[in-house]
Amino acid sequence: MQLRNLDTVEALPLPDDLLWIDEHAWSPALAHASYLITGALLIQSAMRKAGRPITLVGAPDMAWVTRAVVERLRAWAAIPPGGNAGRFELTFADGRVFTVAFRHADTAIEAEPVLGIPARSGNDFYRLTLRFLEIA
Repeated sequence: MQLRNLDTVEALPLPDDLLWIDEHAWSPALAHASYLITGALLIQSAMRKAGRPITLVGAPDMAWVTRAVVERLRAWAAIPPGGNAGRFELTFADGRVFTVAFRHADTAIEAEPVLGIPARSGNDFYRLTLRFLEIA
């Protein structure tokens, strides 16, 4: 798996065993039902064009990343979306590619030291959760 910054073209490899936990929990179909004053049912529907959540989670015993990777992700998450800034290309090991931005409405990045003690070295390992929104 790889995350590529579309502004700087810098690529960051991510573990292929990060699990996309909400892959099938979203639908592009959107509908709203309401009743008219006559009692008739009115259903308005449309197709969403963007906004699919992509939440990547590592199991406790896999998908670890170094502190250096966490720091790079945190720096990228601090970039507000606009133009190519704050936009990323997420490529899965199976070849699927998504244009994403960090999901700031939720906690975009969670990183927990594997050893349960404060990590000090750039090579210390973390468990990772990443939250993105598909934007294109």
